Amino acid sequence: MKRIFLTLSIISVLVLSSCKEKASSKIEASNVEVAAERDAAAKSLPVMEFDKVEHDFGSIDQNAPQETIFTFTNTGDAPLIITDAKSSCGCTIPEYPKNTPIAPGEKGELLVKFNGSGQNQVTKNITVTANTSKGTETLTIKAFVTPKGAGPVGPVK
Repeated sequence: MKRIFLTLSIISVLVLSSCKEKASSKIEASNVEVAAERDAAAKSLPVMEFDKVEHDFGSIDQNAPQETIFTFTNTGDAPLIITDAKSSCGCTIPEYPKNTPIAPGEKGELLVKFNGSGQNQVTKNITVTANTSKGTETLTIKAFVTPKGAGPVGPVK
């Protein structure tokens, strides 16, 4: 028991004596400047602004391929990088500039191909993942799909 008490006493003395130096004396001014620059750069984010976030193809024939382009602008103050774009189903395919930096002020395009499947009113979402503050943007395409041989019928208004 005496050995345990003696060992703990020695460890306590060592721990307390090692904390005598002031932490503020260890700070280097050059490291503070570098950290401030890094923190300021981390606050610079790209902003992805689309010309439209929804496209309506109107009334289309079933299985008639459709395409639309969503144009966007980087209105932020850092390069925009799109890392992924996924559709809510396999009938819609987004094509985008993957991992290509888009400088502030520059424009880019996201092509969306829809194969015209389904019937009646169809709505599909495209989720775009990028290095923006929100992390994702959602685009929507719509169409009223007329079954083959049904003739021109549109959505009920």
